[in-house]
Amino acid sequence: MRLWALRRFLLAVLAALPLLSTTALAESPASTAAAELETGRAAADVVQNRFFVKTSRFEVSPVLGYVPNNPMVKRYVGGILFGYHLSESFAAEGALLYSPDLGVNDLKGLTITLVDIAHSGDADGQFQQPLDKMVLGASFAGRWAPVYGKINLLGEAVANFDLYGVGGIGMLSMAKCYARYDNTNPELPVALEECAAVPVVTGNAGVGLNFFLNQSTALKLEGRSYLYVGTKPDYDPDDGQSPDESRLYNNFIASVGLSFFLPKMQARFSDY
Repeated sequence: MRLWALRRFLLAVLAALPLLSTTALAESPASTAAAELETGRAAADVVQNRFFVKTSRFEVSPVLGYVPNNPMVKRYVGGILFGYHLSESFAAEGALLYSPDLGVNDLKGLTITLVDIAHSGDADGQFQQPLDKMVLGASFAGRWAPVYGKINLLGEAVANFDLYGVGGIGMLSMAKCYARYDNTNPELPVALEECAAVPVVTGNAGVGLNFFLNQSTALKLEGRSYLYVGTKPDYDPDDGQSPDESRLYNNFIASVGLSFFLPKMQARFSDY
């Protein structure tokens, strides 16, 4: 009786061996590599456990900036950006900008030097230096943030950031003035004349970087160009010719600000 039971057990083991072999083969590294070669490897999210989630959140960003590429006048810019994040990568944005007009106090040394040289060479000449001052601005844009990353700061902390590109359209109000020689003020022998507010349609494009300080606040660094088409500068109003050639002008704004995200970030139930 015992011999019959032992034979029955051995037959059951032999019958199960092919199934065990098939399961082991299916879970082996070789079979996994073969399956990936045949069907393609599944895309892996390089950054796991995002510290910051933007989807379905509003963003309000007060910023301060400067226009470094205007050689004639100084332009300091303050503004506020409003955004809504449709996903982790895409957002819609509206922006309002203001740059105070300080008259002759906005002039850079190059403008004063050019006006002074022209007067020294021809005291009776009518040389005028055209100036464009950006005063107000409003724009609508879209953002695309393809890069989210983490930086290990000296092994003590991890900084989370994203890199984004932005582009859109809007309008600028430009104060167009002419700087001429004026000897009534020996300390600053330049006066601004014929200043007029001129609205222009502008396209804007740039890149930015957000460093996330906590789950509601980020430090924002951005560089953006505001491009518009205008007429060629007129340096001599008495030559009887009006410029009809068009040029592309660029107001590049380098800015820094803080972004506040609303509402509060929801608890995550999966890795991003």
